[in-house]
Amino acid sequence: MASWVLSECGLRPLPRICPKPRTCPSFLNSNPLKLRVSRTELWNGSSFCNGRKWSLKVSAPLRVEQVGNENKEEEFDPGTPPPFKLSDIRAAIPKHCWVKDPWRSMSYVARDVVVVFGLAAVAAYFNNWVVWPLYWFAQGTMFWALFVLGHDCGHGSFSNNPKLNSVVGHLLHSSILVPYHGWRISHRTHHQNHGHVENDESWHPLPENVYKNLDNVTKKLRFTLPFPMLAYPIYLWGRSPGKKGSHFHPDSDLFVPNERKDVITSTICWTAMVAVLVGLSFVMGPLQLLKLYGIPYLGFVMWLDLVTYLHHHGHEEKLPWYRGKEWSYLKGGLTTLDRDYGWINNIHHDIGTHVIHHLFPQIPHYHLIEATEAAKPVLGKYYREPEKSGPLPFYLLGVLTRSMKKDHYVSDNGDIVYYQTDPELD
Repeated sequence: MASWVLSECGLRPLPRICPKPRTCPSFLNSNPLKLRVSRTELWNGSSFCNGRKWSLKVSAPLRVEQVGNENKEEEFDPGTPPPFKLSDIRAAIPKHCWVKDPWRSMSYVARDVVVVFGLAAVAAYFNNWVVWPLYWFAQGTMFWALFVLGHDCGHGSFSNNPKLNSVVGHLLHSSILVPYHGWRISHRTHHQNHGHVENDESWHPLPENVYKNLDNVTKKLRFTLPFPMLAYPIYLWGRSPGKKGSHFHPDSDLFVPNERKDVITSTICWTAMVAVLVGLSFVMGPLQLLKLYGIPYLGFVMWLDLVTYLHHHGHEEKLPWYRGKEWSYLKGGLTTLDRDYGWINNIHHDIGTHVIHHLFPQIPHYHLIEATEAAKPVLGKYYREPEKSGPLPFYLLGVLTRSMKKDHYVSDNGDIVYYQTDPELD
């Protein structure tokens, strides 16, 4: 609301305000919602029309809120190239985090082996149906812990001695029916191509044309729980849909000719373990072997599939997968996810710190937490803080279920793609 003061000269337009800066006039110290702006204050006493003064009364706030979303923070796009390099992350990680201590690594092996045999002895001693379910969960988790240590051997983060890595890796992996070199090589392929739709090795998304050519039974088995959590033994023999080869056969597409001897060695060790289990079934009976080894082995398989899947899928915001020139080692690694497993973190050697592990698999597992904390300031929004777990990570079952219902395939078109949902399975 504005009121004009008229002189005998009649209504005349207000003079133009001089843009020259002046000292703050007194009216700014008054009530901001009710201002009186006089010609005397604005034009330093100049007058017109026989010295009569104009004045303007204005009732308005000093500040006018902006309309629209000019101040809203732009939404973060994880598919954009990061403003840092791999070398920047490496430089932020303390030098001692790269040091491999074989004695410390072996101490974890000794700890886990003692726990495994101790659990088996306790379960066999009590031999009742109150103890067995607890044993199956605990021993399946310990088998998974053994796998993680063998996995470190495969990456060379266990020690700087290749022979020690190979011997320990074969003993650990063969004991849980994993062909050490066969898996080591395919896992190396996974790390070298993480986040690439076609070239990644494990738990990569299916391209639309591959997905739509699957029969209904295969679709249901792949995306209906608990079947995907039992996929690992099948993967060892036949890989993922759309890929061919076996982790046991030296002529598989997974391997190059100079890796034949390694693959044969691992297959022989795996076969020897199967022979040991067959012999034990005659000694203690097949039912007792099933309770002591068979069911914990299935628990280990479920842990492996759960952890490896959720480190690449199931984030509340859709993360990109790449093709062609859009893919890079750094961009692919930045789409991996850290997860918190509560009490299990220490038991399975902090494998939940997966982002730094994927970018720098040479870092020993006992330095991953410190390395991750050091890298966070560099990673910024490209690092996704994991949801905190209770003592046991039951919340991850909900994450897994939701992901299985919506993350089915990606488009055949485009170099940056996101998961799509099949309405028939939703």
